[in-house]
Amino acid sequence: MIFPLSIVSLLGLVCIALLASPYPYLAPGAVLGLVGFAVLYRKPTWGLLGIAALVPFEGFFKDSSLSGSKLLGAGLAVILMLQLALHQIPSERLRSNIWRYLIWFMVLYFLSLLNTDDMGMSLGHLRELSVGLILFVITLLIGRDLNLDLFARLVTLAVSATCAMAMFSTKFQDQGRAAGLLEDPNAFAMLIAFAVPMGLLLVIRSPNTLHRLFWGGCCLLLLGGMTKTESRSGLVVLALSLLIGCWHYRSQLTRIRPRHLGFAMLGAAIVLPLAIYAMPAGYMARIQSLSILSAGSKAQDESLGRRASYIVVGSQMIRENPLLGSGPGTFPLHYATTGYAKAFSANRKIGDLYRRAHNTYLEIFSELGVPAGLLFVGMLALGLYNLIRARSAWMLRRDWHQADMMTHLGVSFLSLTLFLMFLSAPNQKYVWIMLALTSVLRLKAEQARMAMEAKA
Repeated sequence: MIFPLSIVSLLGLVCIALLASPYPYLAPGAVLGLVGFAVLYRKPTWGLLGIAALVPFEGFFKDSSLSGSKLLGAGLAVILMLQLALHQIPSERLRSNIWRYLIWFMVLYFLSLLNTDDMGMSLGHLRELSVGLILFVITLLIGRDLNLDLFARLVTLAVSATCAMAMFSTKFQDQGRAAGLLEDPNAFAMLIAFAVPMGLLLVIRSPNTLHRLFWGGCCLLLLGGMTKTESRSGLVVLALSLLIGCWHYRSQLTRIRPRHLGFAMLGAAIVLPLAIYAMPAGYMARIQSLSILSAGSKAQDESLGRRASYIVVGSQMIRENPLLGSGPGTFPLHYATTGYAKAFSANRKIGDLYRRAHNTYLEIFSELGVPAGLLFVGMLALGLYNLIRARSAWMLRRDWHQADMMTHLGVSFLSLTLFLMFLSAPNQKYVWIMLALTSVLRLKAEQARMAMEAKA
């Protein structure tokens, strides 16, 4: 602890220097930074939990170069490097089966960067992606000590709070659609779909009726927020998540007796009319448009037509550069030169012409090439497989508590991977945190199983 104490002494000298400087009002900030540094050094998992809780509130700091999550991330990275250097954290924690895909993905990424059509756009993309990579390493180092129940509570509370803000204030809406503190309603729907399985787990695990009502209320806020986003992709992902949950708990469904059907019908008679009443008028029309296959600027549904144009442009980019793509972040550059950009631009502004693919997989395949795209898909598929293996390991130990947690985390991670088909979000923080967490949880579950077999 000698080196950390020297850091404390240095920060103390900074406080004294600030008090003697023309800016004495900055000294309390240095003191708070010192306290925060000390707390994070002792409890680094609190920093990761704080980052996860702040993701839904990042819109508060979108115009600021410094935000709470950036401060936490930077401080946590420095602390973990110190602890690695002092051997307070074993370097073996960096071991993960994700690396075999991620390393080659980054090799192809930098080759594509060197061959990019626009270096400025590619460097901006790299800067955004580096945030996710840092979170990946941080989670590998401290994910083993992460309190998963607290993680689920914080994520559920944070997303539920932004749902309440979006539902009851037009300030957090985009043309009538709930966007929370984000710019895109679909990105907000992604957060909701990620939080719903965790919220349902908290309802199931609640120790008493009062807690169950509280977390049930949070789940209703999440469902209401999803409805208010008018996201069709969110509705599909949410329905799939609920089906997977029903399959996981199928053995407990046998406990339902005929006398319970009356209460179920009464609840349905109350909930369904309220849901229909609360559903925005245009939402049903958007859902019905899913059955209409149309493309081009004359499409009946402009959103579907625009997404079809992204596929056309992306496919052309893949055919032109199948190995290394056109360079990271350059899809908007290619899209802006097509007639689709003008056809789907409402006011011909730069932001309307330079559009992203709204599909992370299409964007990576077109910008980085087919090999890099396959490696990215392989990473996510391996993450899902890790959680399946972790669940199986806990079920073999008959630890249903942990098996349920793996199931709900698996559904949350699956929601993220599905939503990447509708959003351009390769740097989404939850994606990289969960990707690292999948390998950590699998290793932890398999080590616990081997320890049980050794005792037997």
